[in-house]
Amino acid sequence: MIGDMESSTPLVPHRPPLLLIDTVREANAERCITLTRVDRQAWYADPDGAMPAWFGLELMAQTISAFSGNRNKGTGLAPKFGYLLGTREYRCEVAAFPPGAELEVEAKVHYADSLGLSAFACELRHEGLVLAHAILKVYEPA
Repeated sequence: MIGDMESSTPLVPHRPPLLLIDTVREANAERCITLTRVDRQAWYADPDGAMPAWFGLELMAQTISAFSGNRNKGTGLAPKFGYLLGTREYRCEVAAFPPGAELEVEAKVHYADSLGLSAFACELRHEGLVLAHAILKVYEPA
Protein backbone atom coordinates (compact mmCIF):
# COMPACT_ATOMS: atom_id res chain seq x y z
CA MET A 1 0.00 0.00 0.00
CA ILE A 2 1.43 3.35 -1.02
CA GLY A 3 0.44 5.80 1.71
CA ASP A 4 0.76 9.52 1.94
CA MET A 5 3.86 11.00 3.45
CA GLU A 6 2.20 11.95 6.77
CA SER A 7 0.08 8.87 7.52
CA SER A 8 -0.91 5.43 6.34
CA THR A 9 -3.75 6.78 4.19
CA PRO A 10 -3.49 5.02 0.82
CA LEU A 11 -2.91 7.24 -2.22
CA VAL A 12 -3.38 4.55 -4.88
CA PRO A 13 -6.33 2.13 -4.97
CA HIS A 14 -4.18 -0.71 -6.35
CA ARG A 15 -2.87 -3.53 -4.15
CA PRO A 16 -0.08 -6.05 -4.75
CA PRO A 17 0.65 -7.69 -7.08
CA LEU A 18 -0.86 -5.04 -9.39
CA LEU A 19 0.60 -2.13 -7.43
CA LEU A 20 3.89 -1.46 -9.20
CA ILE A 21 5.12 1.75 -7.57
CA ASP A 22 7.07 1.40 -4.33
CA THR A 23 7.36 4.95 -3.02
CA VAL A 24 5.84 8.37 -3.51
CA ARG A 25 8.82 10.70 -3.36
CA GLU A 26 6.93 13.95 -3.93
CA ALA A 27 3.34 14.97 -4.50
CA ASN A 28 1.99 18.51 -4.77
CA ALA A 29 -0.54 20.50 -6.78
CA GLU A 30 1.55 20.43 -9.97
CA ARG A 31 3.27 17.04 -10.05
CA CYS A 32 3.97 13.67 -8.48
CA ILE A 33 7.20 11.68 -8.45
CA THR A 34 7.28 7.97 -7.66
CA LEU A 35 9.95 5.27 -7.44
CA THR A 36 9.82 1.64 -8.52
CA ARG A 37 12.52 -1.00 -8.24
CA VAL A 38 12.35 -3.64 -10.97
CA ASP A 39 11.93 -7.01 -9.25
CA ARG A 40 13.42 -9.88 -11.22
CA GLN A 41 11.01 -12.31 -9.45
CA ALA A 42 7.84 -10.28 -10.16
CA TRP A 43 4.98 -11.62 -12.23
CA TYR A 44 5.76 -9.10 -15.00
CA ALA A 45 9.45 -10.06 -15.34
CA ASP A 46 10.64 -11.45 -18.65
CA PRO A 47 13.00 -14.49 -18.73
CA ASP A 48 15.96 -12.18 -17.99
CA GLY A 49 14.21 -10.64 -14.97
CA ALA A 50 13.60 -7.31 -16.72
CA MET A 51 10.38 -5.31 -16.88
CA PRO A 52 9.11 -4.97 -20.47
CA ALA A 53 9.13 -1.34 -21.65
CA TRP A 54 5.38 -1.17 -22.17
CA PHE A 55 4.96 -1.35 -18.37
CA GLY A 56 6.23 2.23 -18.37
CA LEU A 57 2.70 3.32 -19.30
CA GLU A 58 1.29 1.60 -16.20
CA LEU A 59 3.97 3.17 -14.00
CA MET A 60 2.96 6.57 -15.38
CA ALA A 61 -0.74 5.84 -14.81
CA GLN A 62 -0.11 4.73 -11.21
CA THR A 63 1.93 7.89 -10.61
CA ILE A 64 -1.04 9.93 -11.81
CA SER A 65 -3.23 7.90 -9.44
CA ALA A 66 -0.88 8.82 -6.57
CA PHE A 67 -1.15 12.48 -7.62
CA SER A 68 -4.94 12.23 -7.46
CA GLY A 69 -4.86 10.38 -4.14
CA ASN A 70 -2.65 13.08 -2.66
CA ARG A 71 -4.94 15.83 -3.98
CA ASN A 72 -8.02 14.12 -2.52
CA LYS A 73 -6.53 12.87 0.76
CA GLY A 74 -8.24 15.61 2.80
CA THR A 75 -11.70 14.26 1.94
CA GLY A 76 -11.38 11.18 4.16
CA LEU A 77 -12.50 8.96 1.28
CA ALA A 78 -10.59 6.07 -0.22
CA PRO A 79 -8.66 6.81 -3.41
CA LYS A 80 -10.82 6.80 -6.53
CA PHE A 81 -10.37 4.64 -9.57
CA GLY A 82 -9.72 6.67 -12.70
CA TYR A 83 -9.62 5.76 -16.35
CA LEU A 84 -6.71 5.94 -18.74
CA LEU A 85 -8.26 7.34 -21.91
CA GLY A 86 -5.16 7.21 -24.02
CA THR A 87 -1.65 8.38 -24.61
CA ARG A 88 0.11 10.44 -27.16
CA GLU A 89 3.47 9.28 -28.42
CA TYR A 90 4.70 6.90 -25.74
CA ARG A 91 8.37 6.76 -26.56
CA CYS A 92 10.79 4.47 -24.83
CA GLU A 93 14.52 4.25 -25.50
CA VAL A 94 14.87 0.66 -24.27
CA ALA A 95 13.06 -2.64 -24.89
CA ALA A 96 13.00 -3.44 -21.18
CA PHE A 97 13.98 -1.96 -17.83
CA PRO A 98 16.81 -3.99 -16.26
CA PRO A 99 16.35 -6.09 -13.13
CA GLY A 100 17.14 -4.14 -9.97
CA ALA A 101 16.85 -0.76 -11.71
CA GLU A 102 15.30 2.02 -9.66
CA LEU A 103 12.90 3.86 -11.95
CA GLU A 104 11.71 7.37 -11.20
CA VAL A 105 8.45 8.51 -12.78
CA GLU A 106 7.32 12.11 -12.84
CA ALA A 107 3.81 13.15 -13.87
CA LYS A 108 3.15 16.89 -14.33
CA VAL A 109 -0.30 18.38 -14.85
CA HIS A 110 -0.54 19.44 -18.48
CA TYR A 111 -4.30 20.15 -18.49
CA ALA A 112 -7.17 19.67 -16.03
CA ASP A 113 -10.83 20.66 -16.14
CA SER A 114 -13.64 20.64 -13.60
CA LEU A 115 -15.34 17.62 -15.23
CA GLY A 116 -12.52 15.23 -14.33
CA LEU A 117 -10.63 15.21 -17.63
CA SER A 118 -6.88 15.71 -17.35
CA ALA A 119 -3.65 15.29 -19.27
CA PHE A 120 -0.24 14.69 -17.71
CA ALA A 121 3.22 15.04 -19.20
CA CYS A 122 5.14 12.03 -17.90
CA GLU A 123 8.78 11.01 -17.84
CA LEU A 124 10.36 7.76 -16.71
CA ARG A 125 14.01 8.06 -15.66
CA HIS A 126 16.77 5.69 -14.62
CA GLU A 127 19.98 7.08 -13.15
CA GLY A 128 18.97 10.57 -14.30
CA LEU A 129 18.44 9.58 -17.94
CA VAL A 130 14.98 9.90 -19.49
CA LEU A 131 14.13 6.45 -20.84
CA ALA A 132 10.46 7.05 -21.67
CA HIS A 133 8.01 9.91 -22.01
CA ALA A 134 4.38 10.39 -22.95
CA ILE A 135 1.31 12.52 -22.41
CA LEU A 136 -1.42 10.49 -20.73
CA LYS A 137 -5.06 11.51 -20.88
CA VAL A 138 -7.16 10.42 -17.94
CA TYR A 139 -10.67 10.73 -16.55
CA GLU A 140 -11.62 10.64 -12.86
CA PRO A 141 -15.37 10.64 -12.23
CA ALA A 142 -16.63 13.09 -9.63
